[in-house]
Amino acid sequence: MTLSLDLTANPTRDALRARAAMPAKGSLIGLSRAELGEALISAGVPERQAKMRVQQLWHWLYVRGVSDFSEMLNISKDLRATLEQHFTIARPEIVEEQISNDGTRKWLFRFPPRGAGRPVEIETVYIPEEGRGTLCISSQVGCTLTCSFCHTGTQKLVRNLTAEEILTQLMTARDRLGDFPERGTPDGAIVPAEGRKVTNIVMMGMGEPLYNFEEVKKALLIASDGDGLSLSKRRITLSTSGVVPEIFRTGDEIGVMLAISLHATNDDLRDLLVPINKKYPLKDLIAACRAYPGLSNAKRITFEYVMLKDVNDSIEDAKALIKLLRGIPAKINLIPFNPWPGTNYQCSDWETIEKFADYINNAGYASPIRTPRGRDILAACGQLKSESERMKKVDRLALEAMMIGGHGEA
Repeated sequence: MTLSLDLTANPTRDALRARAAMPAKGSLIGLSRAELGEALISAGVPERQAKMRVQQLWHWLYVRGVSDFSEMLNISKDLRATLEQHFTIARPEIVEEQISNDGTRKWLFRFPPRGAGRPVEIETVYIPEEGRGTLCISSQVGCTLTCSFCHTGTQKLVRNLTAEEILTQLMTARDRLGDFPERGTPDGAIVPAEGRKVTNIVMMGMGEPLYNFEEVKKALLIASDGDGLSLSKRRITLSTSGVVPEIFRTGDEIGVMLAISLHATNDDLRDLLVPINKKYPLKDLIAACRAYPGLSNAKRITFEYVMLKDVNDSIEDAKALIKLLRGIPAKINLIPFNPWPGTNYQCSDWETIEKFADYINNAGYASPIRTPRGRDILAACGQLKSESERMKKVDRLALEAMMIGGHGEA
């Protein structure tokens, strides 16, 4: 039985306007150490103390996982009051949490307005497996790529997420899963890697990460920082549909594992399935993969291949796939198509998928078939879509009134 929890009250027009009238505070989450130091100095912390305070804050934010300055017990009350006055370390609003029959969790997060914008919503998914737990993180609200088989692609891009908004998806998931040290444990205690609920993260949620390169880079460097969230870069995978100019930078400047949303072995079909191929065709994409920094048998590229019935699932397609990737240290993930309302595609028959996988395995490539997870809550690959488009009319009108400063009527 699928469990769905509504974790927020329905905001009234007056409450929304009151929230909009509050002065915006800058978040300390997502700042580099240098930026964090500059923020403290701007709030009146003496420059000679800033470096020490940065280390303390970094520990409280990313090791202890606190979301309230009052919990930073080795920082003076006066400084905590100053921090509270100028900054925030709050988590996003959890609008809804859904728990699938198979244990997969999907959260609908709502972030406050940025500038003259409006509140936005994104989805994040946690997939528990034997010996590991993977968090699928979004990088944008909506998507520009319009991949024809992907539900997210039917929602227009609203905006990029900030490093803070990317990181707080991870931090809120760890809150909900009890993955931060319990309050009251000895200062400095860290949850051991083998005891973590979230062991891996994948940038495979809503949006194209490489169209938001700088913010994704900041977030992932903090997520992999050994003195904080401390996730190994080998346990972080960034998936791109093929933004060729940023692929080398991903390996060189971030250093995480790379996944390519491939799905076709010729330009004509990939132009239809993944329209960015018209801008960066397969020959350019494959050349960028061959040049990926650190590429080796120990650091293989994952090629994602969604199995679409009578579209790309023949043995001839499998042969073409092997020819295309020849010489690249690679793993080929076969993804049974996950249906969503309004799609014209169907999932390949299971026998067809197994024959396809057998051919690729026999050619020397690891070719696991991804087990569909969270289909009953639309949390599987390609199914994510913000609830923003399905908001009740009264909430939408109230939000519009809020964004014009309360001069309109809902």
